[in-house]
Amino acid sequence: MRRTLSLSAKLGAIGGVLLLMALASIGLTLWVTWQLEGGAAAVNEAGRMRMQTWRLAQTLAAGNGEKLQAHLDRFDQSLVLLRSGDPSRPLFVPHDAESRRSFERVQNGWQALRTRWSTAPAPTAAETAVQAETFVDHIDAFVSAIETQLARWTALLNAFQFVMMALALASTVALLYAAYLFVFNPLARLQAGLASVGEGDLSARVEVDSDDEFGLLSAGFNRMAQTLQGLYQSLEARVQEKTLRLESERARLAALYEAAAFVATATSLDTLAQGFARQVRRVARADASAVRWSDESNQRYLMLASDCLPQQLVDAEQCVPAGDCFCGQRRGDATTRVIAIRTADTTKKPAHCERAGFETVISVPVRLHERMVGELNLFYRSAATLNDEDRTLLETLASHLAGAIESQRAGALEREGAVAEERGLLARELHDSIAQGLSFQKIQVGLLRDALRRQDAARADRVLDELDAGVRESLSDVRELLVHFRTRTNAEDIEPALRTTLQKFEHQTGLATHLTIEGDAMPLPPDVQVQVLHVVQEALSNVRKHAHAREVWVEVQQAPQWRVEVRDDGLGFAPGAAEADQTHVGLRIMRERAQRIGATVEVVSVPGSGTAVALTLPERERLAA
Repeated sequence: MRRTLSLSAKLGAIGGVLLLMALASIGLTLWVTWQLEGGAAAVNEAGRMRMQTWRLAQTLAAGNGEKLQAHLDRFDQSLVLLRSGDPSRPLFVPHDAESRRSFERVQNGWQALRTRWSTAPAPTAAETAVQAETFVDHIDAFVSAIETQLARWTALLNAFQFVMMALALASTVALLYAAYLFVFNPLARLQAGLASVGEGDLSARVEVDSDDEFGLLSAGFNRMAQTLQGLYQSLEARVQEKTLRLESERARLAALYEAAAFVATATSLDTLAQGFARQVRRVARADASAVRWSDESNQRYLMLASDCLPQQLVDAEQCVPAGDCFCGQRRGDATTRVIAIRTADTTKKPAHCERAGFETVISVPVRLHERMVGELNLFYRSAATLNDEDRTLLETLASHLAGAIESQRAGALEREGAVAEERGLLARELHDSIAQGLSFQKIQVGLLRDALRRQDAARADRVLDELDAGVRESLSDVRELLVHFRTRTNAEDIEPALRTTLQKFEHQTGLATHLTIEGDAMPLPPDVQVQVLHVVQEALSNVRKHAHAREVWVEVQQAPQWRVEVRDDGLGFAPGAAEADQTHVGLRIMRERAQRIGATVEVVSVPGSGTAVALTLPERERLAA
């Protein structure tokens, strides 16, 4: 194979030569054009000098001295312009000898003519005409010399254009030939080789006769064909190998999917640990497995669940101190390890798993955000190894287990918090209603004893009446609390629950109620509906206890945001009186319930004109959050 230039170098060289030729042709054309434009401008200036000469002759014959001097100066300027040229545009006298000689004759003639015309006595009109005609002849000769030179430049320009056309044709032919030689011919060979390979002839090769890009491409094609030929010869073995690998990957994905589905449905920590121990033993093809939980300080590991472990081993390793055995790694150096039990560190005491007949144990730490949650242990009765794929699978399963354990813990804490919150709410409502009523009745019992001891029948009757009213009030509070705690929303719309609440209120009090719902909006979440109903029930309870009203109106506005207003026509109260009276605890309870759902409660009351309690919920986005 001969040493040749690369394809880019060849094309670059051809393009560079053509570019230089084109630039040279363009440069020559521009130069000739510049000469033509400069000569043409000089011809125009000479024609203007001819016109100025006749004007001078007329001015001289008329005897106007001031005009004559102006024309003389203007003619001098034209000569200076022709002699020096104009730098702002192409205007100059051609550099050939004839043009220069003609220009010298014009300058000399003008000097002589200027002297005769500017000195006294002035020539006669006839003499002036003859002198002017003679000078104009010199100018005409000068113009003819310039035009002759311009004709030569025009012929030269036409020759350049013809040469450029010939160069363009030659360049086109050269480019086509170079394209065929350097591109199309090698490309045709490659296409023929590809066609042979496409027809199944994997022994087809392309001749490599250069080391340019197409030579490298041909060599690459030959290597590809050779590789394809080798692949085809061992295709069955490779397909079987790929099939086994894909099956292994599918099994791993299935194991991950099953583990994720299981941890999502596990209802308790024991169920989670036992099911996970069974799954991980099956996935890792182990003889036994164990799931251990680590305390917060990573001092000990408790066995949550095991699968196929001997009972004596389970009893012996129910609690393992961290770092005391092969199982239970310390947090600082915990990694996924394969431990050969019988050849492990002999400084440790004999392990229970060794006495149970196991030879290998695989320890996988269960971490969550760098916090040690526990450990997975896989026991084998023979030597076992762990490749990278299996290691990744086990560590992923361990991360799923860590997340599930944390979810179980968070769920338990959430349930505990919800129970504590409900108990606190129940305690507050009992304290604010029934407890205060019972305290009042206790005082009344003391007053009754005192009245009986003094044998004051009238006072005893009054105390008994007050006790009777207090008992009835406490009984009503108990019934109301039972209604509150049993409140549920069984539909997306809150309207049926509100109507049921108002019907019960009418039955208990005999007061007329009215419900108005305006607007359309998305239904409230169930937990928010419960709190809204509790606020409405608390407002109705205040109406029953304190308002002495005849009618109650409940108005619900759903858009642009939810607003529920409970209004009565009762006695009302002065601003600040309800806050100062500790027996009116309903307003504080309503505000606490509203605060739980991010709402606000506004109370407006005028003595003698009733009270309005308005619950305003946040906008839909914040309510959903």
